[in-house]
Amino acid sequence: MNKFLKEFKDRGFYYQCTDEKELSNLMNKNRIKAYIGFDCTAESLHVGSLLQIMCLRLLQKYGHQPIILLGGGTTRIGDPSGKDKTRKILEEDIIEKNSKNIEKILKIFLKSNDKKTKPIFVNNYKWLKGLNYISFLRDIGKHFTINRMLTFESVKTRLDREQSLSYMEFNYMILQAYDFLELNKKEKCVLQIGGSDQWGNIVNGVELIKRYSNKQTFGLTTPLITLASGAKMGKTADGAIWLDKKYLSPYDYWQFWRNTDDRDVIKFLKFFTDLDISKIENLKDNNINNLKILLANETTKMLHGIKESEAAEKIAQEVFSENSSGSKLPSIAIDKKNLNIIDLIILSKLENSKSEIRRLIKGNAIKINNNLIKDDKFLIKPEELNESFIKLSIGKKRHLKIKFN
Repeated sequence: MNKFLKEFKDRGFYYQCTDEKELSNLMNKNRIKAYIGFDCTAESLHVGSLLQIMCLRLLQKYGHQPIILLGGGTTRIGDPSGKDKTRKILEEDIIEKNSKNIEKILKIFLKSNDKKTKPIFVNNYKWLKGLNYISFLRDIGKHFTINRMLTFESVKTRLDREQSLSYMEFNYMILQAYDFLELNKKEKCVLQIGGSDQWGNIVNGVELIKRYSNKQTFGLTTPLITLASGAKMGKTADGAIWLDKKYLSPYDYWQFWRNTDDRDVIKFLKFFTDLDISKIENLKDNNINNLKILLANETTKMLHGIKESEAAEKIAQEVFSENSSGSKLPSIAIDKKNLNIIDLIILSKLENSKSEIRRLIKGNAIKINNNLIKDDKFLIKPEELNESFIKLSIGKKRHLKIKFN
């Protein structure tokens, strides 16, 4: 088996392939170009996109060239895959801003020092914006049947639930297939990689290229990741785990990985770090908390650099010390003074439900400056504090430094 595909499987990335044997033979003989698409629905990617990013890194590792398709055009339509209603269509200037920021994030993860493996960034708005509708239907639309399109999961799920699917969304899979055709013609791209929910769209592209130019191309998908708890990867009770530190601090990113469920740690070391598979296998019997710290350090180092990773670990060590002042914690500034404990926590955004905060207080889960708060009417008076800030703690894992303006 081809070395790239072997590691792809060993790390747990593999779900389906259109023709694994032929793809393996091709990758053994030649360097190839492969692409993954990212729609520009938000200014930042979150960790739900991280597995795809790791696939791009693996391509580079084995001498292949990744193409990153930024969906400036398809974002204007909206991918119905996994959605039970039409996506909100964004303004054009917002889509453009999002695409630039996503490109900046992806460049952190990918190497650009080798011309043969340097990532190629393309935006499908370049070729989709000028399509002539009649010509497109005649040249491309003729290769698709409604019968076949109705069998794909993204369409079938919506129709089975009797939820409306707009004609605009119905066209998304044709446009994605056309993207693959364009990349095959212009960049000699022969492989599309995506999540398993993209299988129908990817197969459409492979078949379109075969019908249009009689060239063989391939599709490869990764499994959709859920946490051992059953929750969706990338989302927590406090919101998305963003890859842009403007939305999530390096410390909070580190802490997300440090709090990984015991059952997911080894899997995530394989998915989201560059550690050798053999090394990970040898670590299986190590102390689980040490493995979580290793996971947090490796993932944070990859995104934010080694200094931020080391700083996050030091902050965590201080936070978990009962006597720490919290001086190195992530901080927020609050304008209001003389707040009761419930309003303070709401403003801190550590919790947004007053009833949940009262429950936490009753459960002895909330502290101010390491002192237990037992009264939900407790009043914080900054002028009575010796420090210029307070340390707010909820449970053992959520801590914040609050400054008063």
